Amino acid sequence: MMKSTAEFGIASWIERFTRTFGALICIAATVMLTTAVSAAEDEHSCEPEKTDIQDPYVNAWHDLVYDQKPPDLVAGVDYGMDPTGSGFVHPKATPLDEDEAPRPFPGQLDYWEQKSYAKNMDVLAFYSHITTPFQSWQAIADFDGRRYMYVSYRFNLAVWDITDPRNAKLITEYGNYWGSKGPVTNEQQLEPGQTMGGIIIRWSPALKKLVLVQSGEYPRFGVFEDKLHEPEGVDQIRNWKYNKGFTVYAMNGPLPSQWDLIATRTTDFMHPDVPAGEQRGTGALDTVSWYGGRYMFLSAAPDDSYALTEYPNYLHSPGYQSWDMSDPANPQFLDQLVVPGQIVGDPEHEAAYLMNPRAGNRTSWMGSRMPLFIPTPVEKGGKIGFAAMGGLGFYVVDISDPAKMKVISHLAFPPKVAGTEADNIDVSQYNRTGYVFMNGYPMNNDCYEPYKDVFVIDVRDLEHPSVATTFPRPIPPADAPYVDYCQRRGSFGPKRPGYMGQPGESREGYIPYAFYNAGIQLFDVHDPVHPQIAGYYVPRFPKPDEVPEFVNGNLAYGLFAEYDRNVIWMFTNHGMYALGSPLLGEPVNGVPEHPWPPKE
Repeated sequence: MMKSTAEFGIASWIERFTRTFGALICIAATVMLTTAVSAAEDEHSCEPEKTDIQDPYVNAWHDLVYDQKPPDLVAGVDYGMDPTGSGFVHPKATPLDEDEAPRPFPGQLDYWEQKSYAKNMDVLAFYSHITTPFQSWQAIADFDGRRYMYVSYRFNLAVWDITDPRNAKLITEYGNYWGSKGPVTNEQQLEPGQTMGGIIIRWSPALKKLVLVQSGEYPRFGVFEDKLHEPEGVDQIRNWKYNKGFTVYAMNGPLPSQWDLIATRTTDFMHPDVPAGEQRGTGALDTVSWYGGRYMFLSAAPDDSYALTEYPNYLHSPGYQSWDMSDPANPQFLDQLVVPGQIVGDPEHEAAYLMNPRAGNRTSWMGSRMPLFIPTPVEKGGKIGFAAMGGLGFYVVDISDPAKMKVISHLAFPPKVAGTEADNIDVSQYNRTGYVFMNGYPMNNDCYEPYKDVFVIDVRDLEHPSVATTFPRPIPPADAPYVDYCQRRGSFGPKRPGYMGQPGESREGYIPYAFYNAGIQLFDVHDPVHPQIAGYYVPRFPKPDEVPEFVNGNLAYGLFAEYDRNVIWMFTNHGMYALGSPLLGEPVNGVPEHPWPPKE
């Protein structure tokens, strides 16, 4: 039960008030002091004694603004179930829990539920093999009457034959898979110096064969937790020994042993010939946006000055790049798009950054995490891309000339941290309705952060986008032993509605979202201003013999939809599910009449 201030005690209330507003009080007091005293001599510093920050870019970002990191909160006092019965009350702001520590609150389950729930969705099959319990990318390609799915994550790549989704078979695997005690060593590893990040597969008219583009970015977690206090980790990322950019493979068959590496590029476009270990910036984040034609778009910071981000374990604020892929064996850089508030050392960028209410919170991701979202390829007359840039908000971008990308408009959002803001944009209904759907996703367990909405954005007037409404919050079934999914444990909130390169055309009027502990939620968006939940499949949590308990909270973290076969693949921390829904149509076996990717 949420306690009142009086019940909690005046001493605790004062402590929480001081933690929350102390930085602001100190800043106000410091402004009134003489500025003649140097920072080194100032006894009125608002922060603890400054850490010896060795990295110049991290140091320059740190010195822009005082530390205003959200305080740790008290369960049942600052967040938890509302005693009036209105549901869960989310915190207003929280720090990022890098270790995903449990944050239990009164009224939450004290066990990992083993029951599943379904509405208008059916399980076609479940596969217990776990490439990773955290995050993965998927791509699909048809070869010689068989359909293959590629599941990748950093140093892992699994190849599945999914011709019959009810009887899929693991064909080969590189890297380490997961078991009950964690990663299990696999004898077959990727080649030294090779990674397998987000991938997309398209038909290349120039090469007359399928081409795979693989993004190469440095890790977003696992190297260090706080860039202010871990110089060794920062240095490791600066000198990341793998390519920061992307690689291109010609696929002569479905297996990696049949692929030819035909191009390697760095997103450090000012230094295109420097080797891995000396490249600056991020590499290409997530998957690239490419339809197989001339133009490709991706998310990247080209150098280390793109440093204005509060995220504690990430060094860059990525923008967007465009590349000419007329010859996939010889990609050519075209343009870099940057928006106000990304570059440290630039007075205009720093001023824009300081105007953002997130400045100083040591929590927010600033910049892109995925490429531009493009409703219609440029080669087919498309002129618009939509950008989700974390705490920097939503942008409409003119890509009619990919060599000269231009911002058309911008839409800002109130902070909702921790968690990721403005991560993904679904454009599947844009050409029909003029609306797109943007969301962030949760990063902390037990709803220890503000809820992440899916925003319905009206972009019929590209120069004046506006929020029309939000998707409804999923509600547990009536027979569940809780009234709010926050009580189920783990993370709760939207992730993504799949990835670019999903076979077929996105279904008119329906969008599935991975929703962590709420499984897959299928939304009816025939009328985008009045979205409704039309179906769901909520899986059980892992059993003790499947994965270590510390990954249990990361339940349904992704999906990949085969719209040409009416199959949704749900990726969880204990395996992958093949799902069907009568709302999408009867699931289809075999390779469809028109193989994927299309040969256009």
